[in-house]
Amino acid sequence: MTTLVVCLDRTDDVGRKTGLRSPIVGWEAVRALVTDVGLADPEDSGVNSLLEALRVAQSLRDDDEEVVVAVVSGDRESMVSADRAVARQLDDLIAKYDPESAVVVIDSAEDERLVPIVESRVRVDSVDRVVVRQARDIESTYYLLKQFLADEELRQTVLVPIGLTLLVFPMLATLVGPAEGAAAITTVIGLFLLYKGFSIGELFTGLARRTRESLYTGQVSVVTYVVAAGLTLVGLFVGGLGVSNLDDPSGVFLPAMQFAFDSVPWLAAAALTASAGRLLDEAIREEPIRNSYLNLPFIVVSVGLVVRGFSAYFLEQANLIDPIYVPAFEGGILTVESFVIGGGNRLAMFVVAGFLLSLVGVKVASTFSGAEPSRPESEPEPEREPELVDGSSESDSTRSP
Repeated sequence: MTTLVVCLDRTDDVGRKTGLRSPIVGWEAVRALVTDVGLADPEDSGVNSLLEALRVAQSLRDDDEEVVVAVVSGDRESMVSADRAVARQLDDLIAKYDPESAVVVIDSAEDERLVPIVESRVRVDSVDRVVVRQARDIESTYYLLKQFLADEELRQTVLVPIGLTLLVFPMLATLVGPAEGAAAITTVIGLFLLYKGFSIGELFTGLARRTRESLYTGQVSVVTYVVAAGLTLVGLFVGGLGVSNLDDPSGVFLPAMQFAFDSVPWLAAAALTASAGRLLDEAIREEPIRNSYLNLPFIVVSVGLVVRGFSAYFLEQANLIDPIYVPAFEGGILTVESFVIGGGNRLAMFVVAGFLLSLVGVKVASTFSGAEPSRPESEPEPEREPELVDGSSESDSTRSP
């Protein structure tokens, strides 16, 4: 088995610096060529490429392989003539030595363009890229850029926005001015980066898939989600209307409290409706209901009560709402005089009610989710095998030899 270790030089640097004509074949000839090229230009990376070819050839010889080491150069006139010269020299080497495989040694991206020419004539087992340490970053950048350009998704994600920016900016600068055009473009780029960074596309895709599955499977939550969306819009509208009715809406705190006070009941009703629909879907299934779905409605109402209590406290202190007036009540022997709940008492009542309701939710969730399904009366309980003194069952003792 003969292996051709060929060092490629597309731009004929060897011929220009030494005056020799390629191909140069043989261990001694290539080793002498290393000295000639090194003396002519010590900074040329071709010296490292020639030494690498000799190293690979020596390694293959140590493995008892028959090796032919050669240096093939192109032409300086044009790239087409250079590629044809390399092809012609490879044909001569293959016709003379008849190698079964080849190992290609290159030292630049320009020489890598010759690899397909070698592959079209002989099987290439390896491509050895020689990168000098001082130039490693530059060469690595080229290969990374080449890999980047070969990835279609990366090209569409990076190159397309850059191309659109370069096309749109001159138009905007001409129509509305450079500052406005730059501001519009940076805004669009910022939105695009946020879109990619937060994976908004995947979120919309997952939402559309879940909506389609819900429609096809006939889940109750589809209707409750629509109702919840309507209640949310009503809550936002009522909250905004309450803020607009303020006599002096200056500042941020009091309008925010007014918005929360008016909108929280509707928003809590929307969340309660959505969670109830999800709970009904879980109840329709034959699987046990998860703890979180049972506890969620109680948590929603509890949070709504607490937020309503705090917002009412601040609005009452600002004389924007009145305290709660409880009228007198008479029922048989029970008589309750009228009284007023306001200030800290109202806040404490709402907070305590929310806390107690959350505890009730935890208790209900733990009770229903932790209950084991009852065994039908017709199904007898499996009999346990009697245990022996050492803890093993009787069947185990009978199976042992």
